[in-house]
Amino acid sequence: MKLEGIRNKIDKIDRELLVLLQERMGLALRSRKFQKAEAESKQEENTLERMKRLNLDLVKSSFSRLLLKTIIDESKRLQEEDRRLVAFQGEHGAYGEVASRGLVSDGAYIPCMEFIDVFQGVEAGDFDLGVVPVENSLEGAVTQVNDLLTTTDLKVIGEIKVAVNHCLLATEETDYREIRVVYSHPQALAQCRDFLIRNKLEARPFYDTAGAAKMLARENPKAAAAIASALCAELYDLEIIKEGIEDGPSNSTRFLLLSKEPYADEGDKTSIIFAVAHEAGELYGVLKLFAEAKINLTRISSMPLRSDPNNYSFFLDFEGSQRDAKVAEVLSQMKKMTISLKNLGSYPAARGRL
Repeated sequence: MKLEGIRNKIDKIDRELLVLLQERMGLALRSRKFQKAEAESKQEENTLERMKRLNLDLVKSSFSRLLLKTIIDESKRLQEEDRRLVAFQGEHGAYGEVASRGLVSDGAYIPCMEFIDVFQGVEAGDFDLGVVPVENSLEGAVTQVNDLLTTTDLKVIGEIKVAVNHCLLATEETDYREIRVVYSHPQALAQCRDFLIRNKLEARPFYDTAGAAKMLARENPKAAAAIASALCAELYDLEIIKEGIEDGPSNSTRFLLLSKEPYADEGDKTSIIFAVAHEAGELYGVLKLFAEAKINLTRISSMPLRSDPNNYSFFLDFEGSQRDAKVAEVLSQMKKMTISLKNLGSYPAARGRL
């Protein structure tokens, strides 16, 4: 290996160390909800003692102890800041993290493997807030999230629209002309379908866009690339082969901010989920209430009820707060006309795209 190759390898390791430190600090913040002071002190000593026994010929035990002690002290400092823990699905660099940063500027952003982990974590109090994608401008509703919204007791307290600019990423050693396989989240692959077909690339579903980028950087599979954000290229030291590969120029995803408690102020947008009897005119009757009250609908979608696949849940977003007299009256009338009605809450509407 020549000097330039050695330096590049060192840069890559340094970058991975920082990403791992970010993950470690996130876990330390999560642990504060469970720790007692005396148990934490004992755990710290046990950790330092275990590391001291490692037989590393190039790393002195005095240095490793000092390094770990510095990391632990920084973890404690972060814990004292008492940041709100904001959960999102995916790895660091995912669009969910971009949305989280836009919604909660002073939060600590914690990655979760699955959407259900976000919901359950907030419900259990492990996280303070959760951020989930609810719909994409190209691919429509995010089915799994919409399904989870029908059963959760969490409230929507905010929303944001994130511009999605997909990039084709590869390791520096990869010749772009040899790329045959592309890894990414199924939604991202669907949003770049035309690009993949045009370039004869095989789509390989992965649990997350950023997760695909992270895997690519660590494993470097042959003739492979990932679809993810430019932030992922920076975090995981990948080359951007091509930017803006999504099928539409106005690709964006709407994310919701979830909490156990409803939005404290009035808000100017409301989300509800309801079901009506599977009979002619029932849905029309409900929608007519909004038309007569001159309440503007901003989204309506449907999905089959799990308990009754022949019937549907309807997702409705509209302008106005549940505290408004005319909105309250419409919701009151809806209770008499529906099989079920869930009010997800009123919250501030998103102002443009991030």
